[in-house]
Amino acid sequence: VMDILTAPKPVLPLTEQQVQVRLKQSARLPSLGSIHSALRELLTAEQRYTTQISEVIRRDPSLTARLLRLVNSVYYGLSSPVNSIEEAVFYLGVRQIRQLAMVTPVIEDFQRLAGNTPFPWRGFWQHCIGTAILTREVISAVEVPADESDYVAGLIHDMGKIVMAASFPEHFAEVRRRMNDETNDLLQVEVEVLGMNHAQLGALYLKNHNLPEVMIEAASFHHEPERASHHGRIVAAVQIANLMMRYARIGESGNPHVPTDDDWLKATGWGILYPHQDESNHAIARAALKRSLDRLPTILEGLV
Repeated sequence: VMDILTAPKPVLPLTEQQVQVRLKQSARLPSLGSIHSALRELLTAEQRYTTQISEVIRRDPSLTARLLRLVNSVYYGLSSPVNSIEEAVFYLGVRQIRQLAMVTPVIEDFQRLAGNTPFPWRGFWQHCIGTAILTREVISAVEVPADESDYVAGLIHDMGKIVMAASFPEHFAEVRRRMNDETNDLLQVEVEVLGMNHAQLGALYLKNHNLPEVMIEAASFHHEPERASHHGRIVAAVQIANLMMRYARIGESGNPHVPTDDDWLKATGWGILYPHQDESNHAIARAALKRSLDRLPTILEGLV
């Protein structure tokens, strides 16, 4: 008989009020608030000199390392390695540098927040960044993005999983244990274990830190974009991107259920993005996205 003292304590679901109390004590992510700072200023005018951009990047050693690693990754297939930031900016272009500059501090903050909770975090950061890159591609097929908010929405869509690991580690571990049975539905298991799922938790966390509504809606409704009230198209793009990442088994979302072709091709997001368009437009969009999927693993290897 197991000694009563060593028996594991059962993990009990919490009320929304209990969750809120614990969230109030959890750290905020400084990077999300400062995403629109120095680099955005510098990079908004695309004709800025590469040297000026390089100066800003040079002040951030971890960004520099990622930049050179990315540009030298197989994706760019260059015959001789790139060693200078100027050259890297030349090859990658301003837009990709801007996104990389945003992603670096955010992922580092995510890592600090998640701490040492056992989980395949590197694969998870790849899932987040890959979803951000694909969100941009999905939305670009139907409109010209006004700023980087679609990309950031893709990046932070699974914020709730990080917050669960950071602030509710026992619940997070119990969800992981139950998800070893692949027939279980992740969102349902999270509600049974914690009292709310990762989408609700992520939205609460972002709301508590007064982050933009587009981020809150992406966290809240990335599984059901039809429920988003203001940023439906961006949230729809996040849904498609997230499903595609999981379908292609790129990175590690923490959800062992692998979507089928049908799951992402029949997702509600398509109807929101292409309300009046015929099947041939869908087919073109899907073919372009599948090509992007093929390139992603190499890009992500260079990034994370």
